[in-house]
Amino acid sequence: MAERTTGVGTGVTTGVTTAVAVLDPPAPARRAPTRRPTALARGLVRTARPRQWVKNVLVVAAPVAAGQLGSWHSAARLGLVFVLFTAAASAVYLVNDARDAEADRAHPVKRHRPVAAGIVPVPLAYATGAALGLGAALASALLCNAMTALLLTAYLAMQLAYCVRLKHVLVVDLTVVTTGFLMRAMIGGIALGIPLSRWFLITTGFGALFMVAAKRYSEAVRMEDARGATRALLTQYTTGYLRFVWQLAAGVAVLGYCLWALESGGVSAGSLLPWRQLSVVAFVLAVLRYAVFADRGTAGEPEDVVLRDRPLAVIGLVWAAMYGMALADL
Repeated sequence: MAERTTGVGTGVTTGVTTAVAVLDPPAPARRAPTRRPTALARGLVRTARPRQWVKNVLVVAAPVAAGQLGSWHSAARLGLVFVLFTAAASAVYLVNDARDAEADRAHPVKRHRPVAAGIVPVPLAYATGAALGLGAALASALLCNAMTALLLTAYLAMQLAYCVRLKHVLVVDLTVVTTGFLMRAMIGGIALGIPLSRWFLITTGFGALFMVAAKRYSEAVRMEDARGATRALLTQYTTGYLRFVWQLAAGVAVLGYCLWALESGGVSAGSLLPWRQLSVVAFVLAVLRYAVFADRGTAGEPEDVVLRDRPLAVIGLVWAAMYGMALADL
């Protein structure tokens, strides 16, 4: 009797299942999403980091510091250098994201990058990066002087070595990123044949180290519970060490700038105020303001900190005005 009941139940169940299957047939297998050319193009542009291009404005740092940015020829040459350096930096970003695609998928933010998200294929990222890098190096050799081409090629080689190996080497990673900023600041002066002063190199180099170490410190603070899954090297740094580095770098940058400002005497002929010396106040205030974000662990990308904090932007404008007045008195 039990067996008959089971058989009836099975038959009814089978009949109902068949009826449901007929009324609601299984959905067809999903096809792999096709990549549209516009989506690929947008993904490549995003991977090239347009927001990071503002860093390349540093190519005008040396000519501005020397007060030699007053001709169309100089402006055109610097514009060319800006474009070439932007292409080189974009090439590095593309190669870096292609190499780190798997690791980036484990990162809460980086997993949205086009290569990690599957919008841009890894081979295409490599190919585009290689084309941009080789194009920038070749164009610099043909259109600029030999030292400019050499510096740009050295930047590409160093940054690619960073992507492959150096970013996993303790302390060297900080040095390479800092040197990248310093090269940006140097290349404009080299392209125009402007001698680079020792104070310019000291202030720019240690100022860059200050921002790089502050960013690493902020990453270590924010990702303290998940550092191994985001940036493995952070597990080898302590927050105390990174704090020491950015504090040391900030102090040396301020000292270098003060020595430059005080190198000459008081008020120069035809000037109402000692703008060169007064600019120290704005420079120190800017460093102190930036250090607030570093101390809180919220100093991410330098351009984000500068552009989003209104008081810091105002201090920067005041410093630029004072520095401009100091150059006008030279």
